[in-house]
Amino acid sequence: MKILHTSDWHIGRSFHGNSTLAHLQIVLDALVDAVEKHRVDVVVVSGDIFDSATPAAENYDVLTRTLTAIRAAGAAVILTSGNHDSATRLGFNSGFTGLSGIHIITRPDQHDQPITIDDDHGPVRFYGIPYLEPSLVRHHYQGMLEAGRELRSHAQVLGFVMDRVRTDLARHGGRSVVLSHAFIVDVEPSDVERDITAGGLDLVPLGTFDGPDYVALGHIHGRAELSPRVRYSGAPLHYSFSESDKPRGAWLVELDAAGLGAVEWIELPIPRRLTVLTGELDGLLTDTANARFESDWVSAILTDRVRPMDAMRRLQTRFPHAATLEYRPSVTAENDTKTYSERIAAKSDAAIVDDFLALVRNGMGASDTERALIADVVAEHEAAR
Repeated sequence: MKILHTSDWHIGRSFHGNSTLAHLQIVLDALVDAVEKHRVDVVVVSGDIFDSATPAAENYDVLTRTLTAIRAAGAAVILTSGNHDSATRLGFNSGFTGLSGIHIITRPDQHDQPITIDDDHGPVRFYGIPYLEPSLVRHHYQGMLEAGRELRSHAQVLGFVMDRVRTDLARHGGRSVVLSHAFIVDVEPSDVERDITAGGLDLVPLGTFDGPDYVALGHIHGRAELSPRVRYSGAPLHYSFSESDKPRGAWLVELDAAGLGAVEWIELPIPRRLTVLTGELDGLLTDTANARFESDWVSAILTDRVRPMDAMRRLQTRFPHAATLEYRPSVTAENDTKTYSERIAAKSDAAIVDDFLALVRNGMGASDTERALIADVVAEHEAAR
Protein backbone atom coordinates (compact mmCIF):
# COMPACT_ATOMS: atom_id res chain seq x y z
CA MET A 1 0.00 0.00 0.00
CA LYS A 2 1.25 3.47 -0.89
CA ILE A 3 0.38 6.32 1.48
CA LEU A 4 1.03 10.02 0.91
CA HIS A 5 1.51 11.87 4.21
CA THR A 6 0.78 15.60 4.24
CA SER A 7 -0.53 18.08 6.80
CA ASP A 8 -1.06 21.72 7.73
CA TRP A 9 -2.66 22.97 4.53
CA HIS A 10 -3.92 26.07 6.39
CA ILE A 11 -6.38 26.93 3.65
CA GLY A 12 -7.20 30.63 3.94
CA ARG A 13 -4.04 31.78 5.69
CA SER A 14 -2.68 35.13 4.57
CA PHE A 15 0.98 35.98 4.10
CA HIS A 16 1.67 39.48 5.44
CA GLY A 17 -1.73 40.63 4.23
CA ASN A 18 -1.59 38.75 0.91
CA SER A 19 -3.94 35.87 0.04
CA THR A 20 -2.23 32.50 -0.41
CA LEU A 21 -5.18 30.67 -1.99
CA ALA A 22 -3.92 30.82 -5.58
CA HIS A 23 -0.44 29.61 -4.61
CA LEU A 24 -1.82 26.89 -2.36
CA GLN A 25 -4.03 25.63 -5.17
CA ILE A 26 -0.94 25.30 -7.39
CA VAL A 27 0.75 23.17 -4.74
CA LEU A 28 -2.32 21.05 -4.05
CA ASP A 29 -2.76 20.45 -7.79
CA ALA A 30 0.84 19.20 -7.83
CA LEU A 31 0.04 16.95 -4.87
CA VAL A 32 -2.83 15.46 -6.89
CA ASP A 33 -0.42 14.89 -9.78
CA ALA A 34 1.90 13.04 -7.37
CA VAL A 35 -0.99 10.85 -6.25
CA GLU A 36 -1.63 9.85 -9.85
CA LYS A 37 2.05 9.52 -10.84
CA HIS A 38 3.00 7.32 -7.87
CA ARG A 39 -0.29 5.43 -7.84
CA VAL A 40 -0.98 6.38 -4.23
CA ASP A 41 -3.67 4.38 -2.44
CA VAL A 42 -4.34 6.64 0.56
CA VAL A 43 -3.66 10.33 1.26
CA VAL A 44 -3.50 11.23 4.97
CA VAL A 45 -3.75 14.85 6.11
CA SER A 46 -2.80 15.32 9.77
CA GLY A 47 -4.69 18.39 10.90
CA ASP A 48 -4.94 22.13 10.32
CA ILE A 49 -6.86 21.74 7.09
CA PHE A 50 -8.09 25.31 7.43
CA ASP A 51 -6.30 28.23 9.05
CA SER A 52 -9.41 29.49 10.80
CA ALA A 53 -12.28 27.95 12.73
CA THR A 54 -14.62 29.98 10.48
CA PRO A 55 -13.37 29.41 6.92
CA ALA A 56 -14.69 31.57 4.08
CA ALA A 57 -16.72 29.94 1.31
CA GLU A 58 -13.82 30.18 -1.14
CA ASN A 59 -11.67 28.16 1.27
CA TYR A 60 -14.22 25.34 1.21
CA ASP A 61 -14.08 25.51 -2.59
CA VAL A 62 -10.32 24.83 -2.53
CA LEU A 63 -10.78 21.88 -0.17
CA THR A 64 -13.68 20.40 -2.15
CA ARG A 65 -11.84 20.76 -5.46
CA THR A 66 -8.70 19.12 -4.07
CA LEU A 67 -10.41 16.20 -2.34
CA THR A 68 -12.51 15.51 -5.44
CA ALA A 69 -9.35 15.47 -7.59
CA ILE A 70 -7.55 13.11 -5.19
CA ARG A 71 -10.44 10.67 -5.33
CA ALA A 72 -10.54 10.93 -9.11
CA ALA A 73 -6.81 10.10 -9.14
CA GLY A 74 -7.61 6.84 -7.36
CA ALA A 75 -6.73 7.46 -3.70
CA ALA A 76 -8.84 7.38 -0.57
CA VAL A 77 -8.45 10.32 1.83
CA ILE A 78 -8.21 10.35 5.62
CA LEU A 79 -7.95 13.71 7.33
CA THR A 80 -8.16 14.90 10.92
CA SER A 81 -8.84 18.26 12.54
CA GLY A 82 -6.00 20.34 14.00
CA ASN A 83 -5.87 23.09 16.58
CA HIS A 84 -6.71 25.71 13.92
CA ASP A 85 -9.79 23.87 12.69
CA SER A 86 -13.34 23.90 13.95
CA ALA A 87 -13.96 20.19 14.49
CA THR A 88 -17.70 20.71 14.14
CA ARG A 89 -17.51 22.59 10.85
CA LEU A 90 -14.85 20.36 9.33
CA GLY A 91 -16.68 17.21 10.40
CA PHE A 92 -20.06 18.29 9.09
CA ASN A 93 -21.42 15.60 6.77
CA SER A 94 -18.41 13.36 7.44
CA GLY A 95 -20.75 10.38 7.57
CA PHE A 96 -21.71 10.97 3.95
CA THR A 97 -18.20 11.80 2.69
CA GLY A 98 -16.90 8.58 4.24
CA LEU A 99 -19.14 6.61 1.91
CA SER A 100 -17.24 8.13 -1.02
CA GLY A 101 -13.80 7.32 0.38
CA ILE A 102 -13.11 10.71 2.02
CA HIS A 103 -12.88 10.04 5.76
CA ILE A 104 -12.96 13.11 8.03
CA ILE A 105 -12.13 12.40 11.67
CA THR A 106 -12.91 15.20 14.11
CA ARG A 107 -14.69 13.69 17.15
CA PRO A 108 -12.62 12.72 20.21
CA ASP A 109 -14.30 9.32 20.49
CA GLN A 110 -13.15 8.33 16.97
CA HIS A 111 -9.50 7.90 17.95
CA ASP A 112 -9.79 4.11 18.49
CA GLN A 113 -12.31 3.52 15.70
CA PRO A 114 -9.98 2.92 12.76
CA ILE A 115 -10.69 3.36 9.08
CA THR A 116 -9.80 0.00 7.55
CA ILE A 117 -8.52 -0.17 3.99
CA ASP A 118 -7.42 -3.42 2.38
CA ASP A 119 -4.58 -4.14 -0.04
CA ASP A 120 -3.17 -7.38 -1.43
CA HIS A 121 -1.66 -8.24 1.96
CA GLY A 122 -4.80 -7.66 4.01
CA PRO A 123 -6.21 -4.80 6.09
CA VAL A 124 -4.43 -1.63 7.17
CA ARG A 125 -6.04 0.23 10.08
CA PHE A 126 -5.80 4.02 10.10
CA TYR A 127 -6.31 5.61 13.52
CA GLY A 128 -7.08 9.31 13.21
CA ILE A 129 -6.49 11.35 16.36
CA PRO A 130 -7.99 14.83 15.98
CA TYR A 131 -6.43 17.61 18.02
CA LEU A 132 -7.64 16.92 21.56
CA GLU A 133 -7.83 19.94 23.84
CA PRO A 134 -7.48 18.48 27.36
CA SER A 135 -10.00 20.82 28.97
CA LEU A 136 -12.63 19.81 26.41
CA VAL A 137 -12.13 16.03 26.39
CA ARG A 138 -11.13 15.02 29.91
CA HIS A 139 -14.72 14.86 31.16
CA HIS A 140 -15.54 12.24 28.51
CA TYR A 141 -13.04 9.78 29.98
CA GLN A 142 -12.64 10.84 33.61
CA GLY A 143 -14.50 7.79 34.90
CA MET A 144 -12.25 5.44 32.89
CA LEU A 145 -8.96 6.63 34.35
CA GLU A 146 -6.81 4.55 36.65
CA ALA A 147 -6.21 5.94 40.13
CA GLY A 148 -3.78 8.84 40.03
CA ARG A 149 -3.94 9.28 36.24
CA GLU A 150 -4.92 12.69 34.91
CA LEU A 151 -5.79 14.26 31.56
CA ARG A 152 -4.57 17.80 32.15
CA SER A 153 -2.01 18.14 29.38
CA HIS A 154 -1.85 17.24 25.71
CA ALA A 155 0.86 14.71 26.51
CA GLN A 156 -1.35 12.98 29.08
CA VAL A 157 -4.34 12.92 26.73
CA LEU A 158 -2.30 11.50 23.83
CA GLY A 159 -0.73 8.92 26.15
CA PHE A 160 -4.21 7.82 27.20
CA VAL A 161 -5.66 7.59 23.68
CA MET A 162 -2.57 5.83 22.30
CA ASP A 163 -2.97 3.18 25.04
CA ARG A 164 -6.50 2.66 23.72
CA VAL A 165 -5.21 2.52 20.15
CA ARG A 166 -2.64 -0.12 21.13
CA THR A 167 -5.38 -2.10 22.91
CA ASP A 168 -7.48 -2.08 19.77
CA LEU A 169 -4.43 -3.03 17.69
CA ALA A 170 -3.69 -5.98 19.97
CA ARG A 171 -7.24 -7.19 19.51
CA HIS A 172 -7.16 -7.03 15.70
CA GLY A 173 -3.47 -7.36 14.83
CA GLY A 174 -2.15 -6.44 11.41
CA ARG A 175 -0.63 -3.24 10.07
CA SER A 176 -1.54 0.24 11.28
CA VAL A 177 -1.06 3.97 10.72
CA VAL A 178 -1.75 6.76 13.24
CA LEU A 179 -2.48 10.39 12.36
CA SER A 180 -1.89 12.96 15.11
CA HIS A 181 -1.56 16.72 15.45
CA ALA A 182 0.96 17.35 18.23
CA PHE A 183 4.17 19.05 19.30
CA ILE A 184 6.78 16.37 19.93
CA VAL A 185 9.71 17.00 22.29
CA ASP A 186 12.95 18.23 20.65
CA VAL A 187 11.32 19.39 17.39
CA GLU A 188 12.26 22.95 16.34
CA PRO A 189 9.15 25.00 15.45
CA SER A 190 9.01 28.08 13.24
CA ASP A 191 7.28 31.32 14.25
CA VAL A 192 3.87 30.47 12.78
CA GLU A 193 2.62 27.40 14.64
CA ARG A 194 0.01 28.43 17.14
CA ASP A 195 1.32 27.62 20.61
CA ILE A 196 -0.39 24.58 22.12
CA THR A 197 2.01 24.36 25.06
CA ALA A 198 1.80 25.70 28.58
CA GLY A 199 5.18 25.84 30.28
CA GLY A 200 6.27 22.72 28.43
CA LEU A 201 3.39 20.63 29.79
CA ASP A 202 2.04 19.89 26.31
CA LEU A 203 5.28 18.68 24.78
CA VAL A 204 4.65 15.06 23.87
CA PRO A 205 7.37 12.39 24.31
CA LEU A 206 8.23 10.44 21.17
CA GLY A 207 7.63 7.15 22.99
CA THR A 208 3.94 8.03 23.24
CA PHE A 209 3.56 6.79 19.66
CA ASP A 210 5.20 3.37 20.08
CA GLY A 211 3.35 0.57 18.35
CA PRO A 212 1.95 1.54 14.91
CA ASP A 213 3.85 0.84 11.71
CA TYR A 214 3.81 4.54 10.78
CA VAL A 215 2.85 7.77 12.57
CA ALA A 216 1.89 10.71 10.35
CA LEU A 217 2.32 13.88 12.39
CA GLY A 218 1.08 17.40 11.82
CA HIS A 219 1.47 20.82 13.50
CA ILE A 220 5.16 21.60 12.85
CA HIS A 221 5.58 23.30 9.46
CA GLY A 222 9.00 21.87 8.67
CA ARG A 223 9.78 18.36 7.47
CA ALA A 224 11.16 16.20 10.28
CA GLU A 225 12.09 12.55 10.75
CA LEU A 226 11.87 11.71 14.45
CA SER A 227 12.41 8.03 13.72
CA PRO A 228 12.02 5.94 10.56
CA ARG A 229 8.37 5.39 11.50
CA VAL A 230 7.46 8.77 13.05
CA ARG A 231 7.61 11.87 10.85
CA TYR A 232 6.31 15.38 10.24
CA SER A 233 5.55 16.25 6.63
CA GLY A 234 5.43 20.00 7.27
CA ALA A 235 3.15 22.47 5.51
CA PRO A 236 2.88 22.36 1.69
CA LEU A 237 3.38 26.13 1.40
CA HIS A 238 5.73 28.60 3.10
CA TYR A 239 3.79 30.74 5.58
CA SER A 240 6.69 32.60 7.18
CA PHE A 241 10.15 33.89 6.25
CA SER A 242 11.48 31.69 9.07
CA GLU A 243 10.45 28.71 6.91
CA SER A 244 12.27 29.87 3.78
CA ASP A 245 15.01 27.23 4.03
CA LYS A 246 12.61 24.36 4.72
CA PRO A 247 11.66 22.10 1.80
CA ARG A 248 8.02 21.73 0.81
CA GLY A 249 6.60 18.33 0.00
CA ALA A 250 5.07 15.14 1.38
CA TRP A 251 6.22 11.69 2.50
CA LEU A 252 5.47 8.73 0.22
CA VAL A 253 5.20 5.77 2.60
CA GLU A 254 4.99 2.14 1.49
CA LEU A 255 3.61 -0.64 3.67
CA ASP A 256 4.53 -4.16 2.61
CA ALA A 257 3.24 -7.44 4.02
CA ALA A 258 5.45 -7.13 7.13
CA GLY A 259 4.80 -3.43 7.90
CA LEU A 260 6.78 -0.31 7.08
CA GLY A 261 8.73 -0.46 3.84
CA ALA A 262 10.35 2.36 1.88
CA VAL A 263 9.75 6.03 2.71
CA GLU A 264 10.49 8.66 0.05
CA TRP A 265 10.30 12.46 0.09
CA ILE A 266 8.20 13.93 -2.73
CA GLU A 267 9.05 17.55 -3.57
CA LEU A 268 6.21 20.00 -4.19
CA PRO A 269 6.59 23.27 -6.14
CA ILE A 270 7.24 26.62 -4.45
CA PRO A 271 5.07 29.13 -6.36
CA ARG A 272 7.03 32.12 -5.05
CA ARG A 273 10.34 31.90 -3.21
CA LEU A 274 11.04 33.69 0.06
CA THR A 275 14.16 35.85 0.21
CA VAL A 276 15.71 37.93 2.99
CA LEU A 277 17.87 40.83 1.73
CA THR A 278 20.17 42.81 4.00
CA GLY A 279 21.92 46.08 3.22
CA GLU A 280 21.49 49.79 2.68
CA LEU A 281 18.38 50.70 0.73
CA ASP A 282 20.19 52.31 -2.21
CA GLY A 283 22.38 49.25 -2.55
CA LEU A 284 19.41 46.87 -2.57
CA LEU A 285 17.77 48.95 -5.27
CA THR A 286 20.81 49.18 -7.55
CA ASP A 287 22.78 45.95 -7.07
CA THR A 288 22.42 43.95 -10.29
CA ALA A 289 22.94 40.71 -8.33
CA ASN A 290 19.50 41.24 -6.78
CA ALA A 291 17.74 40.95 -10.14
CA ARG A 292 17.03 37.25 -9.49
CA PHE A 293 14.98 38.14 -6.41
CA GLU A 294 12.64 40.62 -8.08
CA SER A 295 9.72 38.18 -8.31
CA ASP A 296 10.23 36.74 -4.78
CA TRP A 297 8.53 37.49 -1.52
CA VAL A 298 11.14 39.79 0.02
CA SER A 299 11.90 40.63 3.62
CA ALA A 300 14.33 43.54 3.73
CA ILE A 301 16.67 44.35 6.61
CA LEU A 302 17.95 47.90 6.12
CA THR A 303 21.33 48.81 7.58
CA ASP A 304 21.39 52.53 6.67
CA ARG A 305 22.80 54.73 9.43
CA VAL A 306 19.84 57.07 9.00
CA ARG A 307 16.37 55.57 8.53
CA PRO A 308 15.40 56.09 4.86
CA MET A 309 12.22 57.96 4.08
CA ASP A 310 9.37 56.04 2.37
CA ALA A 311 11.50 52.89 2.38
CA MET A 312 8.79 50.30 1.65
CA ARG A 313 7.37 52.21 -1.33
CA ARG A 314 10.86 52.60 -2.79
CA LEU A 315 11.66 48.95 -2.14
CA GLN A 316 8.51 47.82 -3.92
CA THR A 317 9.46 49.73 -7.08
CA ARG A 318 12.03 46.97 -7.64
CA PHE A 319 10.62 44.16 -5.52
CA PRO A 320 6.83 44.38 -5.96
CA HIS A 321 6.30 41.48 -3.52
CA ALA A 322 8.32 43.02 -0.70
CA ALA A 323 6.33 42.02 2.40
CA THR A 324 8.28 43.10 5.48
CA LEU A 325 10.80 45.76 6.39
CA GLU A 326 13.12 45.88 9.39
CA TYR A 327 15.55 48.63 10.32
CA ARG A 328 18.90 47.48 11.79
CA PRO A 329 21.46 50.28 11.40
CA SER A 330 25.03 49.13 10.93
CA VAL A 331 26.23 51.84 13.33
CA THR A 332 24.39 52.54 16.56
CA ALA A 333 24.95 54.94 19.37
CA GLU A 334 26.78 53.53 22.41
CA ASN A 335 24.74 52.98 25.54
CA ASP A 336 25.20 55.69 28.16
CA THR A 337 24.31 54.95 31.77
CA LYS A 338 24.29 58.64 32.79
CA THR A 339 21.02 60.39 33.56
CA TYR A 340 19.71 62.97 31.12
CA SER A 341 20.54 65.85 33.45
CA GLU A 342 24.10 64.55 33.83
CA ARG A 343 24.51 64.26 30.08
CA ILE A 344 23.44 67.83 29.33
CA ALA A 345 25.18 69.49 32.28
CA ALA A 346 27.32 72.44 31.11
CA LYS A 347 26.31 71.92 27.47
CA SER A 348 25.06 74.69 25.26
CA ASP A 349 21.57 74.62 23.79
CA ALA A 350 23.03 73.96 20.34
CA ALA A 351 25.05 71.03 21.68
CA ILE A 352 21.94 69.59 23.37
CA VAL A 353 20.03 69.68 20.06
CA ASP A 354 22.99 68.08 18.30
CA ASP A 355 23.08 65.27 20.90
CA PHE A 356 19.34 64.71 20.46
CA LEU A 357 19.72 64.33 16.70
CA ALA A 358 22.55 61.85 17.24
CA LEU A 359 20.32 59.86 19.60
CA VAL A 360 17.33 59.54 17.26
CA ARG A 361 19.50 59.07 14.17
CA ASN A 362 21.71 56.32 15.57
CA GLY A 363 24.86 58.33 16.05
CA MET A 364 24.44 60.81 13.19
CA GLY A 365 24.50 64.31 14.66
CA ALA A 366 23.64 67.54 12.88
CA SER A 367 25.16 68.33 9.52
CA ASP A 368 27.04 71.60 8.96
CA THR A 369 23.92 73.15 7.41
CA GLU A 370 21.78 71.98 10.30
CA ARG A 371 24.28 73.30 12.85
CA ALA A 372 24.17 76.70 11.23
CA LEU A 373 20.37 76.67 11.32
CA ILE A 374 20.37 75.55 14.94
CA ALA A 375 22.81 78.30 15.87
CA ASP A 376 20.54 80.93 14.26
CA VAL A 377 17.47 79.63 16.12
CA VAL A 378 19.30 79.50 19.44
CA ALA A 379 20.62 83.04 18.91
CA GLU A 380 17.12 84.37 18.15
CA HIS A 381 15.82 82.65 21.26
CA GLU A 382 18.56 84.14 23.43
CA ALA A 383 17.91 87.61 22.01
CA ALA A 384 14.20 87.36 22.78
CA ARG A 385 14.77 86.58 26.45
